[in-house]
Amino acid sequence: MPPEGFSWRTMSLGARREGSPFHGLSTVMLKELADNLSSVRMLVLEVLMVMFGAVVVYLAAEQLRQGTAEDPFLILRLFAPPGDSLLTFVTVLSILVPLMAIGLGFDAINGEHNRRTLSRILAQPIYRDALLLGKFLAGLGTLSINLVVLWLMVIGFGLVRLGIPPSAEELGRSLVFLLLTVCYAGVWLAVAMLFSIVFRATATAALVSLGLWLFFAMLWPALAKPLAEMISPSDYRYTMLGLQTPDTLMWQVALARISPGTLYSEAITAILNPDVRSLGPLFLDQVQGMIRGAPLPLSQSIVIAWPQTVGLIAGTVVLYVIGYVIFQRQEVRA
Repeated sequence: MPPEGFSWRTMSLGARREGSPFHGLSTVMLKELADNLSSVRMLVLEVLMVMFGAVVVYLAAEQLRQGTAEDPFLILRLFAPPGDSLLTFVTVLSILVPLMAIGLGFDAINGEHNRRTLSRILAQPIYRDALLLGKFLAGLGTLSINLVVLWLMVIGFGLVRLGIPPSAEELGRSLVFLLLTVCYAGVWLAVAMLFSIVFRATATAALVSLGLWLFFAMLWPALAKPLAEMISPSDYRYTMLGLQTPDTLMWQVALARISPGTLYSEAITAILNPDVRSLGPLFLDQVQGMIRGAPLPLSQSIVIAWPQTVGLIAGTVVLYVIGYVIFQRQEVRA
């Protein structure tokens, strides 16, 4: 017989509460989000992003105002102006977004260890799953809020300076570009949180995260070609004609795409430039529309950028799962 005062409903609710690994997720996420948005570190990164972004967008707008040729995608040119300009809005984002993500995540877990607050947090009805996921979602939410505000500033500046409202196609492409940037930020946030779990020293986690970003941003693209030559040497018949061996080129592209920066740059190239037919070798049926001068619709550009987008999302998930497994096996007592 059940004891006096026993209630099956109370028992089921208690079991559900104890069995839910995400109990307390919203509490952790909202608290971390408030801390991130009010921190001095985040304020400095936001000011740097706005300053650099405003300068490059202003220069791009002046270049577009001086041009005489009509362009149906003027707003998109603010993000990636035509020509071989080294300083563009996309370049600024590719540098500052990883820095912001690393700045948010390098002390997410080891900071709690060093302050001896992790065991106190987990002593509450908050599971490790909820703590880790809440910190990740709060960091991603902070980055998303900043990127949305910056995106709105660019669109507004284009309206004021160029005097031309964006078309539905331009708004759609710029929104996809915004989503891709959030996915790119998620990769580096997951990297920073992984090293925050692995290393107890916050300085070590920050240096390793920054070092990995610099390696993939600067060294890996240069190493991809010699590594491809080692795996699949060039055929001298192609070399005599001044062409690259197809197998070597395939390996070079595949190795370069290990870098998140390469995936991000290829994806936004397809989205921001409607004339791009392929991110690899072009075939005759792909260049026919380019010869006629007809830009691709947004749906086709998304199809071209879809493999790179999936790669960014998959990289974020894999890095988060690795950090999750390590965090579950760690000792949290002070």
